[in-house]
Amino acid sequence: MKKRRGFTLVEMSIVIVIVGLLLGMVLKGKEMITNAKIKNIENSFNSLAQAVSIYQERYHALPGDDQWADLKFGDNEDISITNGDGDGVIKGAFDSEITNDESRLVWSHLRYAHLILRVNADAQQQQPANPYFGLTGISSNSLDNDAQGNNMPLFVGLTQIPGHIAIILESHSDDLKADQGRIRSNQNDYEGDNRTSQVKHKLYFSL
Repeated sequence: MKKRRGFTLVEMSIVIVIVGLLLGMVLKGKEMITNAKIKNIENSFNSLAQAVSIYQERYHALPGDDQWADLKFGDNEDISITNGDGDGVIKGAFDSEITNDESRLVWSHLRYAHLILRVNADAQQQQPANPYFGLTGISSNSLDNDAQGNNMPLFVGLTQIPGHIAIILESHSDDLKADQGRIRSNQNDYEGDNRTSQVKHKLYFSL
């Protein structure tokens, strides 16, 4: 009967090296995906901040709050544009589901002004998604119990941001404190479970 041959030390070493390389590639790939998502969030915020600033400079109003938006954009296309009330604030929760809240009108005003990407006609007021399958929104609405510290007069909000990603975003641009600074969270702090990917944060970036 022929004796079965086992692995030699050299063969085992080669297998271990290959497995190690594959694991390294997987981990590196995950890191690259995470970095790309973080960069996407930061670039999106910068683009929105610029779009809001240009709208204010060009039209002397806040998008969403603009009471003359229909006159500015309605003459050139067969479209129906809803105006804001022109009081200088963008009302409504940043993740509002109410169609004609000013925080939803923001998107149609910016799109009709060609400051962000246009979408099909029945989705002009839809908030865009962020890389973590949450919403991105803009509002002046009081944060109240939905974030710690003083209110922000105008902010970009994001939902569904994992705790460890919130910490990285804070470390890039702010003070790593959830209740103050230019980036805030609806969570009390970044301690304990709030640091993990399982806990989802609403983040608020001051404009």
